[in-house]
Order: sequence, then C-alpha cells, then structure tokens
Amino acid sequence: MIGFVYYTRIEAERNQAFIDDLVKEAKRLGIELRLLVDDEQADKDADFILFRDRDAQKAVSFEQAGFRVFNRAEVSRIANDKRQTFELATLLGIPAIPTQKVRQLEDVTTYPVVLKTVDGHGGQEVFLCPTPAEAKTFFQQFQHRQLIAQPYIESGARDVRVFIIGNEIIGAVKRTGNGSFKSNYTLGGTIEKYPLAIWQERDALTIARALKSDYIGIDFLLLPDGSWLLNEIEDPVGARSLYMTHDLNVAEKLMSYIKKVIRLERR
Repeated sequence: MIGFVYYTRIEAERNQAFIDDLVKEAKRLGIELRLLVDDEQADKDADFILFRDRDAQKAVSFEQAGFRVFNRAEVSRIANDKRQTFELATLLGIPAIPTQKVRQLEDVTTYPVVLKTVDGHGGQEVFLCPTPAEAKTFFQQFQHRQLIAQPYIESGARDVRVFIIGNEIIGAVKRTGNGSFKSNYTLGGTIEKYPLAIWQERDALTIARALKSDYIGIDFLLLPDGSWLLNEIEDPVGARSLYMTHDLNVAEKLMSYIKKVIRLERR
C-alpha cells in the first residue's frame, strides 16, 4: 500500500516530528508513506492522500484525480468556514455559539462582540470588541475577508477539544486561557486531560458522523453551568496537546485507521 501525506512546505517544516511518526508507523503496518508538499504531483498508483491542509479546493483536485483523501474535501470546506460549522450544528440540533455573517460595522448591533474571519484558526484573527471603536478597527483590517460576529459568552476562557478518528473518540483536552478570553494552548493557555460525559460524547460523535470525517478536533466552549456550545471544528487538527495529556500514539491510530478503511472500501 502506498500513500502520501500532504502539507504546505511551511507546515511540513513545523510538523516534521509528526510526519516522521506517521512514516514510521506506516512502515510498521506495511504502508509506504511519502511526503507531498505544495504543487508536487502524487503518483497515480497511490492508494490514498492524508490531507493536512485547509485548502478545500486542493483537496477537491486530489479527489477529482481519483485519490481517496483523508479528510474529504467536504470536511475541509465546512470545518474551515465558521459560519457553515454553525449552520451544520443548527441542522443537527447541537448547541452552538450564535453566529452571524457581517459585512460592515453597522451590521453589529450588540456589544461586547467577538469578531472573526470565517477561515481563521489557532485563535488568530479573533477579536473581542467591547465598543464600536474596536470593531471599526477590525473591519478596517479585514475589510476584504468574509467575517462573522458572535456574542461574547463568559466562560472563564475554558473550552474542550475532542479528538476523533473515524467514529472513535480518542481523547479530549480542556484548555484554559492565560489572561485572555482565548483558550488556545498555542497562545499560552494551559491544558489538562478531560473526561467526557456520555452526553458530550454523543454531541461530538453526532458531528463527526454527519461529516463522515476521518480525523478531526471539535472545540466546545465550556459554560459555568456545566453545559457547552460548539465553537469550531479543526481540520487539520494538531495533536500536541493530546500527546501531552494522553498516553497514546496518534500516528499509529491514524495509520491503522487509514489501512482499515482502504481495505474495507475495496471489498
């Protein structure tokens, strides 16, 4: 079995340790896994492409060329558009942060407000605007991007990321912000292993099954009353916080899953 793991060149350099783990585990499973970056061409006889980028159109091009792509282009399209993520949650009956598409300052009627670009990630391009003055600066900075507005919800800067491979939850991490309303670990927050309740597992798996995803992270905002709200879906999701809080090999689980799916789909 032959496969490729696709990254942009910049992201490949940042994630070299994970790529090495993937190649190692793939070899152990009898899979020849090669790195593919930017506009390099994949061999036509490859069995799959593990897609580690946010460019849905690039994923579409691989699918149109006949490759089995993990995750599918449709997963990338929805996960990397916060408004579409909210619409999916509404359709599925999953509680989510109310999300409104906005084009200009006048579209925002309630403050404080959280303003975001629809395709930002990692806590970037997310701003808490207490007044119209801060919001005006945001619109000036991102005037040529698709934007959304969400109400500011007091949560103590706490959220949970649920990691899912196929229909299996492999772990969950609680993240707490460090002096910021953002809880992202990469922005200085803290992390800890988080035990999910049955109802929380149900919410997360409902989303994964609807997307028919292969490997995603789903972020939920934790509320003081113990409930939660879907915030966003991460594709591709990084595994640093999972490795730091759980005794498991994500690369092994992911490559084993891919091998199993390829074999099942060929029957």
